[in-house]
Amino acid sequence: MWHFANPIRHPIPETRWPTDDEAARSLLFQPVRVGSVTLESRTWVPAMVPWRATEDGFVTGANLDWYGRFAEGRPGAIVVEATGVRDIASGPLLRIGHDRYVPGLRELVETVRGASGGRTRLFIQIIDFLAVKRRPERGKFFERFFVLTERHRRALADVTEDESWLARDDNDVRAFLTSAPDEILERVLDERELESLLFGYRERVTDTDRAHIRELPQVLPEIFAAAALRAREAGFDGVELHYAHAYTMASFLSERNDRADGYGGARENRVRLPLEVYRAVRERVGGDYTVGVRFLGDEVIAGGNRIDTAVYFGREFARAGFDYLSISKGGKFEDAKQPKVGHAVYPYTGQSGYECMPTVISDERGPFARNVSLAAAIKRAVNHDGYATPVIASGGLATFEQCEQILQRGEADIIGAARQSLADPDWFLKVRLGRGGEIRRCTYTNYCEGLDQAHKQVTCKLWDRVGVDEPGVSLSHDGRRRLLPPQWQTDGETGKRGNG
Repeated sequence: MWHFANPIRHPIPETRWPTDDEAARSLLFQPVRVGSVTLESRTWVPAMVPWRATEDGFVTGANLDWYGRFAEGRPGAIVVEATGVRDIASGPLLRIGHDRYVPGLRELVETVRGASGGRTRLFIQIIDFLAVKRRPERGKFFERFFVLTERHRRALADVTEDESWLARDDNDVRAFLTSAPDEILERVLDERELESLLFGYRERVTDTDRAHIRELPQVLPEIFAAAALRAREAGFDGVELHYAHAYTMASFLSERNDRADGYGGARENRVRLPLEVYRAVRERVGGDYTVGVRFLGDEVIAGGNRIDTAVYFGREFARAGFDYLSISKGGKFEDAKQPKVGHAVYPYTGQSGYECMPTVISDERGPFARNVSLAAAIKRAVNHDGYATPVIASGGLATFEQCEQILQRGEADIIGAARQSLADPDWFLKVRLGRGGEIRRCTYTNYCEGLDQAHKQVTCKLWDRVGVDEPGVSLSHDGRRRLLPPQWQTDGETGKRGNG
């Protein structure tokens, strides 16, 4: 993970938890309308990928247990993990790109409703992504993936001052490049080739020389619309269109998108496809179904969007009719660290990744409520335009005082807390019942993020080694970690779902 040059370790902030009466009177626990549904409170569990689906994208019992456990804490809403809109291989991540996924997703909806007593609303985040390949061994790259051209021969002849490379056998050229020093490769390979060698091949929305990339604006609206309809048929309360981080729709929004077909360049062009996708979704699911969006307040990369552009997008999204705006930050491929051979680049290892999930090893600002100003700026602009579209803030939000002050100041309408909810899925309920002193508080070291980077089942270090020998505890694939936190003991009674 990226870190500051002179990092400061910040303590978890001290806080005073409210009494049950104070919590009941707080803005945090007041209802809020989000499109066609009303949340019981302004508490929100954002999408987190737990790596619990089957290899072909189906819901598993582990998925049901995971979301059921969060639902027992009765947040106002839970957003199900980024779920692929296409029926393509993506590992143990949920998919919604075919009707055969609907029965499992329907069971997930029923599980959450049962575990929360019908008090938690459930949305599903739907996403498209382009191909990202693992970093290859050097020999494999030059043998299988490298396309040798006359340009390479000419560059090699120039850099080595040896004209024989212009006529040498292809195998000789490939063998030489396999063992060539970096300074030669940097002069022979172009930027994309060098990236494919050092990081692994990665498609971009600007690769319009490839037909399937060029045609994305023609095919994605229907793909997203079909996925959203499946979400409605499965019983979800709404869908969240994933326009954030390193993936397809965020890449169309990015200032780095220079497509010349009317879908890149000026920000009016870059927002064109995201709006077309929204309109196709809205037409398919109807006006009485909640459709929200997750997008970036700042890309945190060179040549990327900043808050002024994000404000423009937020205003356009509100004007178009999105039912909520969920604001994130960073999480891009462009500044990610080089992966090990055999691993894929991970978009949360550079500075943009840090800003997406800030830790206690930080600068003088620290990680807590670090990104709220982005949500606040977008909310001000949207409200100024006359729209009451709810705005969701997230990023290091973990105390009642902090959350309540954000709402009271009008910086956001809803509080999103992913890592604190992972540390203690019951924390919102504990606050509401005046039992904040019993909360298991996130330490913001990003142990969970490290598991995600390794594509391992995500857990929390505060509870995943506790009581692993207890009967009925579900364990990780290696048998070392429990997959669910222990049940909260309330007045001598355990929760509904056993020992986890």
